[in-house]
Amino acid sequence: MGSKHAVPPPVPEPIPGGVVDSHTHLDACGATDPDILAAVLDRATTAGVTAMVTTADDLVSARWAADTAGKDPRVFAAVGLHPTRSRDLDDAARAEIEALAARPRVVAIGESGLDDYWTTRRDDCAPLDVQREAFAWHIDLARRTGLPLVVHDRDAHDAIVDVLRAEGAPGTVVFHCFSGGPDLARVCADEGWLMSFSGTATFRNANAAELRRAAAEAPEDLVLTETDAPFLTPHPYRGRPNEPYCVPHTVRDLAELRDQPVDELAAAATRNAQRTFRLAEQPQP
Repeated sequence: MGSKHAVPPPVPEPIPGGVVDSHTHLDACGATDPDILAAVLDRATTAGVTAMVTTADDLVSARWAADTAGKDPRVFAAVGLHPTRSRDLDDAARAEIEALAARPRVVAIGESGLDDYWTTRRDDCAPLDVQREAFAWHIDLARRTGLPLVVHDRDAHDAIVDVLRAEGAPGTVVFHCFSGGPDLARVCADEGWLMSFSGTATFRNANAAELRRAAAEAPEDLVLTETDAPFLTPHPYRGRPNEPYCVPHTVRDLAELRDQPVDELAAAATRNAQRTFRLAEQPQP
């Protein structure tokens, strides 16, 4: 990797009214170090990012996310097991995730879902039947707690929809890092499921064409924006380190794609995040 890819993207000018990073992984950004966490959060604030939902992918991450959300007013947490780690969802893990879900400022269950990309590329990835069982459990937990379900969908669009319908989707469903095309976007719109767009929706390669069509057509009241940091840095900084402060880059690109004023899209996505995760109802740390 060239030295250019080690250079972080510039901190963008804030968008009037601010933006929300509806899905990030602060621990994977190195923020388990308190000094790094403070710097990451301050860069986000400088860029006008008013809130971040840091999302777990294993139990250690879930504990850290819940703890950190309880210490800083800018941070909220989602707890669950990533589908590739579904083998770890034993009785003890289920009990702990349920306990964490009851903690203050834990605003969602997830990320959970199906990942048919890593099943053929990593020996330690849970097979799809194990992922499906874990996904069904997370769906049930979201229903029982009344919290939104954050869905991980990689190369599994139809199967994800089938499981949600078969199990009975919770009241609020978020397709994190939405990766489908217009057909999946229409399904989500019909079901009232939110679509959270990351840097992938700004990519210019041929594989992103259908995703960009979906991002252009998604109903405004179902659009969220996210970084999925430290992954998926938006165009034109793809391959460089990603952090929550980068979400305005994505919002600006999406607004141009949608032929929509930037502040209008940012305000809509912020309203949607506030409503989805009930951010204004959460206690202050």
